[in-house]
Amino acid sequence: MTEMMNLLLIRHATNDWVGERLAGWTPGVHLNDEGRAQAAALAQGLGNVPLVAIYSSPLERTLETARPLAERHGLTIQVREGLGETRCGEWTGRSLEELQEEDLWPVVQVYPGRVRFPGGESMREVQARMVAEVDAIRDAHPGQTVAIVSHSDPIKMAVAYYAGLPLDLFQRLTISPASVTALAFTRFGPRVVCLNHTEALPSFEIEEKGEGIGSDDHALPGI
Repeated sequence: MTEMMNLLLIRHATNDWVGERLAGWTPGVHLNDEGRAQAAALAQGLGNVPLVAIYSSPLERTLETARPLAERHGLTIQVREGLGETRCGEWTGRSLEELQEEDLWPVVQVYPGRVRFPGGESMREVQARMVAEVDAIRDAHPGQTVAIVSHSDPIKMAVAYYAGLPLDLFQRLTISPASVTALAFTRFGPRVVCLNHTEALPSFEIEEKGEGIGSDDHALPGI
């Protein structure tokens, strides 16, 4: 009988680019004061979870989110490039307000399965590498509980895959900074245990300029 494996998908905490610019793989994007407080609270909130491993995207904002959790559990952060943010190519670093003027922007929102960022990855490539990485981590930890610290869209794409949701509908999911999404992998298949868990209720205020890729950050205040 296959042992159930539990996976926590954690989005990095808040930084000054959240809801403003498309950070992508921009180096040097660090957590701000609010984000560091979120990361500390996250580590405390997950202090009693029996984690055996913590994996992270190689970007600074994910590593800084993972570090307090790793220290709390006495674990070493295992870095995996496949858990990194979408490579947005020529869109990297541009403001969300500016990007809304691009012809490709509405396609990103309603038909993402057809999108390739100029000079960057396609959405399908991002989902494929994220799922491949998660599957490899699952295989390495049967019957155990593991945390992955990654980014909003890759997490949403992974959840969509395991929940059987078409990629073109993944934007209907919300993954806020420092939120936890839990998946259980059973012998009958994956189960979504919780989605976008934080200690606070959402504001339910979704702004037009904030909708879509990399921008659901303001919807919940985070843990």
